[in-house]
Amino acid sequence: MAASCTTCCASSPHNPTLTEPCRIPDALIDALRKARHVCVLTGAGISAESGVPTFRDAQTGLWEQYNPQDLATPEAFLRDPELIWRWYRWRRDLVAAVEPNAGHVALARLATLVPRMTLITQNVDGLHQRAGSRDVIEFHGNIFTNRCFVENCIVDCDTSAKVPSCPHCGGHVRPGVVWFGESIPSQALNDSFAAAADCDVFLSIGTSSQVFPAANLAEIARDASAVVVEVNPEPTDLAASIHFAIQARAGAVLPELVDSLAE
Repeated sequence: MAASCTTCCASSPHNPTLTEPCRIPDALIDALRKARHVCVLTGAGISAESGVPTFRDAQTGLWEQYNPQDLATPEAFLRDPELIWRWYRWRRDLVAAVEPNAGHVALARLATLVPRMTLITQNVDGLHQRAGSRDVIEFHGNIFTNRCFVENCIVDCDTSAKVPSCPHCGGHVRPGVVWFGESIPSQALNDSFAAAADCDVFLSIGTSSQVFPAANLAEIARDASAVVVEVNPEPTDLAASIHFAIQARAGAVLPELVDSLAE
């Protein structure tokens, strides 16, 4: 089932890896041309190419003494909401300073070349939307939105306060991201699983395929007979059981893939 390619594009069914640079396989382009529905899942890797630190990257400066996983929990917010807001303002500034890369732009263009595309992201940075993508399913929320901690709804509020307050109930406001120990929003979860089960081609881009339940999506698509493709600088555990594993940066291979599809 798997297609493969080394730097010289030699084929081997036992090594489903296409390394950068490499010609996009005709079979993959053909599958995209025939697809009525393409589903895309992106992870931290595509944003890292824009300069967004991955969540597990070492903290810098003031934050070196903190473990990110100890800050991204409801319990941490209850203990010290001011500290959590200081950290998230720092992260918001980091994200605001970067731009979408060629991979983000290529995915926005891909949506114009296929009958239907569902874009699901594990990232919270909004770079897909800034690149022109619409109706993005944000699996883990968005770092620039604000959510009432009490009522669990998105709110518009003054974020200049050390701990912003909800304009409706007066409770604390938190960043609008999904923290450790919290469930994925039901609509995002249901829409993502439905898209994976319905698509003809599934692209897994820049994700480790180790964070669940997002990691289940490629398996759902594969079990539904979709053509499954991984784009990642390092092959994941998913690579050996899918149709194409492209060992490359999203910003390098996605523009080439979209150009080939548009020809």
